[in-house]
Amino acid sequence: MIIIIMGVSGSGKTTVGQQLADDLGWKYFDGDDFHSLKNIAKMSAGIPLNDDDRLLWLSQISQHLKKLIKNHENAVFSCSALKKQHRRQLQDDSDAIKFVFLKGPKALIKKRLESRTGHFMSVDLLISQFETLEEPENVLIVDIKQSPKKISTVIQKYFDLFKKNQK
Repeated sequence: MIIIIMGVSGSGKTTVGQQLADDLGWKYFDGDDFHSLKNIAKMSAGIPLNDDDRLLWLSQISQHLKKLIKNHENAVFSCSALKKQHRRQLQDDSDAIKFVFLKGPKALIKKRLESRTGHFMSVDLLISQFETLEEPENVLIVDIKQSPKKISTVIQKYFDLFKKNQK
């Protein structure tokens, strides 16, 4: 199983993803690590990515997901996956890939972004992230106001991973 933690920048994807992977003893991958230098420079300059910018990025993530599935590896992956077409591309009709949407109010996410250091994503891009976001249907939606540990527990219970992880 691969769980993709999705949402806008500042929603806690990396923190929750790492927490969940640690709790489960699974591998963790951050979608930000798959961005090209060009994309990082663009976002650092406060310029939102468009679908053309995201094409290679999503393709590389998709290839990595396919490799994990082929090798029967469990993993947690954080990736914004803002649009329905992005999620379709990543899932590629695989039942092994599950999405979790971290949802929260703009004000809280903006506050988080303003206090974050060392990340290329500018707080100025938050509006474009929300404008691009097509909220997913039929996925686990988790309120980001909870602690990362609590969110991890909610995800584990939802996917019934406690028993599977104790093998």
